[in-house]
Amino acid sequence: MDFSQFNDAERNHLQRVMEQKQMKDFLKLYSGLVERCFTDCVNDFTSKALTSKEEGCVQKCADKFLKHSERVGQRFAEANAEMMGGNK
Repeated sequence: MDFSQFNDAERNHLQRVMEQKQMKDFLKLYSGLVERCFTDCVNDFTSKALTSKEEGCVQKCADKFLKHSERVGQRFAEANAEMMGGNK
């Protein structure tokens, strides 16, 4: 996106809006990760601590979730680059 058409105040406002959107997206991703891994992995509520089985499950769940998110991001970037290259 070309921001050269905007004045400094408009560019600063757009930057703040984009940063807020990125933070919102990050928090949504993080909340989804926590909810999914907690739901899938935590079963024993008789103790404050996680069992070793629950800890291992949470670790695998988080790793899988983050690897998936990274892969989706890469594919999105590739598709975006292809679209941008096709428009030249």
